Amino acid sequence: MKMRRREFIAALASGVAWPLAVRAQPAERVRRIGVLMSYDEHDPWAKTYSSAFTQALADLGWTVGRNVRMDLRLAGGDINRTRALAQELVGLQPDIIVSHGTPATAAFQRETRTIPIVMVNVADPVATGLVAKLNQPGGNTTGFANLEVSMGGKWLELLLEIAPGLKRVAIMFNPDSQPEPALVPIFMPSLETAARSFKIVPIIAPVHGDGEIETAIVALGREPGGGLFVMPDGFLQVHRVPITSAAARYNVPAVYPRFDFVRDGGLLSYGIDVLDLFRRAATYVDRILRGAKPADLPVQFPTKFEMVVNLKTAKALGLAVPPSILLRADEVIE
Repeated sequence: MKMRRREFIAALASGVAWPLAVRAQPAERVRRIGVLMSYDEHDPWAKTYSSAFTQALADLGWTVGRNVRMDLRLAGGDINRTRALAQELVGLQPDIIVSHGTPATAAFQRETRTIPIVMVNVADPVATGLVAKLNQPGGNTTGFANLEVSMGGKWLELLLEIAPGLKRVAIMFNPDSQPEPALVPIFMPSLETAARSFKIVPIIAPVHGDGEIETAIVALGREPGGGLFVMPDGFLQVHRVPITSAAARYNVPAVYPRFDFVRDGGLLSYGIDVLDLFRRAATYVDRILRGAKPADLPVQFPTKFEMVVNLKTAKALGLAVPPSILLRADEVIE
């Protein structure tokens, strides 16, 4: 039915014509979220995790392009780049920051004590000085931790379960990517306790690049009985292919903190479901954008863990995977 000219003018004057009434509504304020991840731009997992986070936000009512703007940066496991990107993102004055990993969170804390920070996949945040208490973080930082200090012993136990003939195990990490206090002392007590229990010699193996990774693994493979434990470290995550390749070439059994090492040819992994942490991080971002204070939101720990074993790699290393591993594995790569 057509509206008469006189009725249209009257409606326009009263402000009730529905198309104009819709236009007259104030636009929803766009919130800005800065995200810093430790992966590099070529790593497919960077897209996987950022997509999971973005989708979880959308499920909570925050849609990129409508009421949220996302500024994503990738540090590639480089501590200097991490610090530079943290400074850049803080300069954009976002409403909230999502930091992936302990070094990124520490870098953001050096740049701001006011912008809320939701950390994802960080090691013991109290021991590393990122928060005051788990239940009451204080300050501008809260989020989701990854592993408890007792995990060090668990990794060594699993490695010996699949490779029982080991006599010494190198603990690989990049000292440049470790915040103060570093992750190595945090995990070392449980590692050393387990090593004494199993009569294993622990070897500290700091590395700064692919050359030193190769050298460390070559040394392990010179004599029988050498094993490798790769520390949860953003640098090592980015360099996982050189690590798994060298371990295969020099016949060194290794245990890793993340399943993607095993999918790239590693032997065994046990660790958290990082995808789940990114989805859960979206719930804290949502709460803070709606008025909650980071200081009042307790730090949470993982609820999902996963074990992955690569049977092809085990066979190449001459190892028989015991039923105890196969029965507990969430994924078996053949």
